[in-house]
Amino acid sequence: MSAKDRSKEGSMKAITANRLRDGDVVFLGEGGRWVESFAEAALFARSDADAVLAAAKEKAEREQFGVDIYAFEVTEENGVPVPATMRERIRTAGPTVRTDLGKQAA
Repeated sequence: MSAKDRSKEGSMKAITANRLRDGDVVFLGEGGRWVESFAEAALFARSDADAVLAAAKEKAEREQFGVDIYAFEVTEENGVPVPATMRERIRTAGPTVRTDLGKQAA
């Protein structure tokens, strides 16, 4: 089901973590792979998010891939999915201290 179809059903969630290797923020993408860009993150219906989160958390911890794994609310603005909270918007953009470095410099 596409993100657009999910948004019609109600609120959506995305799953995020911090990668152990370097501390970068990552998002669970399609097919269970972790991606660095929120634009590539898979979106889940609220009713499905807990089960997906539990499986992703168990696998990431077993493989020592990531920590602080959790789901967060996603809303839609002008037809585009965006994190619902300021905290998650900052995490998707990258660190706020130096805008000339990291993801935000791209």
